[in-house]
Amino acid sequence: MRDTERDQEKMKAAAINRFGPPSVLKLRSLPIPQPGAGEVLIALHAAGVGVWDADIRGGWWPEGRPKFPLILGTDGAGVIAQKGTHTVRFKIGDRVWAYEFINPKGGFYAEFVAVNAQHVAPVPKRLDLLHAGAAAVTGLTALQGIDDHLRVRRGTTILIFGATGAVGTLAVQFAKRHGARVIGTARGRAGMALLKKLRVDGVVDLNRKDAGDQLCALAPDGIDAALALAGSKTLEQLLDQMRPGGRIAFPNGVEPAPRKRSKIRIRSYDAIASPKHFARLNRAVEEARLQVPIAAVYPLAQVAKAHERIKHGHVLGRIVLRIRR
Repeated sequence: MRDTERDQEKMKAAAINRFGPPSVLKLRSLPIPQPGAGEVLIALHAAGVGVWDADIRGGWWPEGRPKFPLILGTDGAGVIAQKGTHTVRFKIGDRVWAYEFINPKGGFYAEFVAVNAQHVAPVPKRLDLLHAGAAAVTGLTALQGIDDHLRVRRGTTILIFGATGAVGTLAVQFAKRHGARVIGTARGRAGMALLKKLRVDGVVDLNRKDAGDQLCALAPDGIDAALALAGSKTLEQLLDQMRPGGRIAFPNGVEPAPRKRSKIRIRSYDAIASPKHFARLNRAVEEARLQVPIAAVYPLAQVAKAHERIKHGHVLGRIVLRIRR
């Protein structure tokens, strides 16, 4: 298709014209973005829905003023539909997944997205496009927390606080692939059953008031590392059982952030997307025989319902938009 023809084409996209509640998300007909030099156009099959999307919809914005209509969504999966100049890593029709935060050409809640090719990678053979669409940014976040910031190894005892969520379920599996002893937190029977399915070594039920005692029983000698995916007073109680020289990591945006502790290294981080980081993620997906738990799948037209589900909290795995079959 010639670029002049593509310029005249429209796509369906879930966008907002102002910040506000989930109801501001509307299905609109917007121009298909054009891939520039070093970019690719992806025909999306699925896009992940995250709490950070809800934060943006509600009015959080990193800098400057957003340009409305604003298409939300930071990650997804699909096939290469068009290439910009100087893009040689992909062929038309390649199955890919991608992550780009605050993309100036629009987010992933759409039939098409144009992104920097450096933030795109082939989908691992193990994953279909729906599960890949649910796992790009969460996979990068989980892997970089476990491998880079916590340096989990065989014999490490690690606490994953928020283990039943979109990042936590993947982090459990990436830690287990190293031979670590993994203790996860959950709420209620469904969350505990999910973690046992993922082969955790122990579960702390946060619906009980004795979370600290539960952790002490599971790890009487303390914990070496902790990945904190949510902030709370209970998290602080559990982190009191860190061994001297222990390590804590948490993604930026976790509030309240874990407090500083003597003789404990603590790091906040953002997921990084690059060919190197995606190559590591693809290898880890195969090594861990990764399962990507999906809490719910919504069509693009029901994106407001997906955001309503995010509001209720305690999502087991990730919520996904199905854009194409």
